[in-house]
Amino acid sequence: MMADHFVDDEAQEFFGEIGVQIGLFRQPPEPGDLAFLAAGVGGGKGVFGLVAAHGLGNLEALGQHEDERRVDIVDAFAVTVQRLVHGLIPFVYAAFCEDRGGRQAIMLALLSARRHIAQHMTATIHRLNRGAAPSLEPMMSLVADDMNAVNSVILERMQSKIPLIPELAGHLIAGGGKRMRPMLTLACAELLEYPGTRHHKLAAAVEFIHTATLLHDDVVDGSGMRRGRKTANIIWGNSASVLVGDFLFSRSFELMVEDGSLKVLRILSNASAVIAEGEVNQLTAQRRVETDEDHYLEIIGAKTAALFAAACRIAAVVAERDEAQELALDSYGRNLGIAFQLVDDAIDYSSDEKTMGKDAGDDFRDGKVTLPVILAYARGNAEEKQFWRQAIAGHLTSDDDLAHATRLLEKSGAIADTLARARHYGQRAIDALGGFAGGKAKAALTEAVEFAIARAY
Repeated sequence: MMADHFVDDEAQEFFGEIGVQIGLFRQPPEPGDLAFLAAGVGGGKGVFGLVAAHGLGNLEALGQHEDERRVDIVDAFAVTVQRLVHGLIPFVYAAFCEDRGGRQAIMLALLSARRHIAQHMTATIHRLNRGAAPSLEPMMSLVADDMNAVNSVILERMQSKIPLIPELAGHLIAGGGKRMRPMLTLACAELLEYPGTRHHKLAAAVEFIHTATLLHDDVVDGSGMRRGRKTANIIWGNSASVLVGDFLFSRSFELMVEDGSLKVLRILSNASAVIAEGEVNQLTAQRRVETDEDHYLEIIGAKTAALFAAACRIAAVVAERDEAQELALDSYGRNLGIAFQLVDDAIDYSSDEKTMGKDAGDDFRDGKVTLPVILAYARGNAEEKQFWRQAIAGHLTSDDDLAHATRLLEKSGAIADTLARARHYGQRAIDALGGFAGGKAKAALTEAVEFAIARAY
């Protein structure tokens, strides 16, 4: 099977640490540059024409060069590449000095290492966009029994002698959410073949953290709809929503302490703090149209991806796996969370209330500077930039203004490129599962990534 894409950000990051960019003779990465590093991919079958994607910078070019609906290779990483680089350092200097002999020496060294690298390189081939719409159903079926146990914990721990607390909490918890975060904890435990029950309380703690943040977010944003229903702050008021959110945070920490693992407590408590920092960071960036992409990724990495990462990582802790598997699941969850938020931010402009379960254009009216806006503003002419400045400042909030904003996003390609970045992070999430054995759990976790991205279509 011929590989269409070769995406190996771990290798790129390693080379970047020592100041070397993947690409031959100071040229940007080109198709075929990594072909000789992947002689063993696909059992020795054809590998020429592989593409090196250098982070997000080459993503659009990658999409133009290759058909993104064909077969992608991910999970590929040469474990001997560090040994190779250390042997090449004397030659790299010569090549940078325009020494033909030095350049030839690099090629000879790479070709001589080819056989050794091929022995240690692995790849998992995933068929993306398979025709049928991806679904969470495989993961829901996989964890159905465990999820019943988690729901029992949630129902028990949201109770209080103060009737308003379970009434308000139940409104949101029973509001039709897919419980994706606690399901990730359960599915990752299944991936690791964990036989115990500790993860039930911890998955409930994850859901309580998520629910508490939603209650607080709706107050901060002044939201009126959540999952197609009126928000708790609209029904019971801001004060009650904030205080019940605090109650659920407290319940989550009770569950963590009951588990008895300081490591689990550290992971989830740190995630809670990072989420709060992310929300404050987003608040400070609100209505600042000059916010750049790096700042935006920092915000969503904290406010959304941190809990996805923690939900997955704690499964490795309770299963008593090594740090490498902990970090792999952390990476899976983190990249999935970023992809999830990118899609959310795209469909705020390209979907409707029924699909989103919230008011269309909320981000626009709230002056949130999400990636679609960042890209459209950067690519706009003077008149368009002025529109975005006025809109994000809160001076243009009508339905006509929203429609105009959507047209500008489409014209600039900002929505399409936001979704391209979501697919990129989705690939990285799938890539992080490469070291785990195949089976129903791995397939379900992979399809969960595809589902998160397919929501935009």
